[in-house]
Amino acid sequence: MSDRVVLDETQIRRAMMRIAHEIVEANAELDRLYIVAVPNGGVPLGRILVRNLAELAGCEVPLGILDTTLYRDDLGTRGTRPRLRRTEMPSSVDARVVVLVEDVVNTGRTIRAAMDALMDFGRPQAVKVVALVDRGHRELPIKIDHVGKNIPTQPGETVILCGAGEALETEGLEVVVRPKRAPEEALAAPATRGGGGI
Repeated sequence: MSDRVVLDETQIRRAMMRIAHEIVEANAELDRLYIVAVPNGGVPLGRILVRNLAELAGCEVPLGILDTTLYRDDLGTRGTRPRLRRTEMPSSVDARVVVLVEDVVNTGRTIRAAMDALMDFGRPQAVKVVALVDRGHRELPIKIDHVGKNIPTQPGETVILCGAGEALETEGLEVVVRPKRAPEEALAAPATRGGGGI
């Protein structure tokens, strides 16, 4: 069984524009918005969202990048040392409406870790969550405020935002569902950028 493309670049951009419209409609004070992307897959989506908001409402919304690695609840169960990713927060989040951007949400644990990490940068007025893909399978009571597409999957499958590469470009993106592989296939498979939606 091979990867199945569930969102191509055109569909991703259409979904992110719709989400930008929803954000504009839901927020009377757009100058309070602060987009915070969760690496890796959330970063190109955050950039697209910031551009869409500028196009729709003429507002310049700051974009932060927030690594959640050290806030995860599975650090003690992993056998390897976690790879840290960059955090770039241009300012405090005090009194801001923070919009967390993630590529794929599954159990909700990454979003919970992002909320914990966010509190190190101030006390936001509110926190909203954007996900390009919601897989379901929630283990924590995490609500997605703006979702691009609900994609029901089996627990063994992986949903990946592909095409961002190391530089996290916003071009050539697509979302694929990867079937569960046998252990010998998993060892031979090349690593792929993007989120698995944990």
